[in-house]
Amino acid sequence: MRRNDKGRAKPETPLKAKLALKPGIVGERRAIRRSIHKKIPVCYTFSVNKTMEILFSNPSLVIINKPAGMLSIPDRYDPDAPVALAFLEGDYGHLFVVHRIDKDTSGILLYARDAESHRVLNALFLSRAVEKSYLAVVRGRTEEDEWECDAPLLADADRLHRTVVDSRHGKPAMSRFETLERYRDYSLIRVRPETGRTHQIRVHCAATGYPIASDPLYGDGKPILLSQMKRKWKGDAFDEKPLLARTALHAERIALSLPGEAGAIDITAPIPKDLSAFLAQLRKLSPKREA
Repeated sequence: MRRNDKGRAKPETPLKAKLALKPGIVGERRAIRRSIHKKIPVCYTFSVNKTMEILFSNPSLVIINKPAGMLSIPDRYDPDAPVALAFLEGDYGHLFVVHRIDKDTSGILLYARDAESHRVLNALFLSRAVEKSYLAVVRGRTEEDEWECDAPLLADADRLHRTVVDSRHGKPAMSRFETLERYRDYSLIRVRPETGRTHQIRVHCAATGYPIASDPLYGDGKPILLSQMKRKWKGDAFDEKPLLARTALHAERIALSLPGEAGAIDITAPIPKDLSAFLAQLRKLSPKREA
């Protein structure tokens, strides 16, 4: 026992408290033991292909196949990410934004090359005269060959800036779905959005029970690992790289007609390597897949 300034007895500091305040050998051993057994989550990233593939260009517009990981326009929430607009303006001069696709979505992206073309293209998008389709790999085997979702959407509705289904305050939205292939635990679908709300396809997929694979906001966000797909996988877990480490969504096609120009513009963007590799493994591991 010790005594305080007033002469009263004061109990000694317990041994556990001493170890917590000033770890000795015993405390250090316990800390090392805990660190060995502690499960540390692995953080996966994917490299961004900064080579811009020009799919179509004329005096009015330019259409590119945007790589995943690249922004359509600058974003204050992600200031260090590469921006497609900045890459293109080095060759094409000032461009006008007509529509956007998410950073982790690959595929078709269109910019206007002058103010008048911007006005015309905006009018075409607003009047729903532009046909767009997307490919998505979703979790689960779809039950229907075709279905639709018209859940109204409210953008930037929470602290994660997510879009939510809100029947009272949301804006009208419509997406049509078509099953292309079914696998063991996933499905490949085509989505035709009739409106262009923020994160519309991702939210509508999740709302109908089929979240897009690896979607960090509306799905589980988990990367696709071959070791989790293949039952007798043999490899080094420490060296394994994911087949896909981003939202499995690709802007596949766009079709439109410009006033005063002969013929329609109908452009399809090739599927990128990461999504192709994922689909190849799904087809290989699901020999009885259904169309």
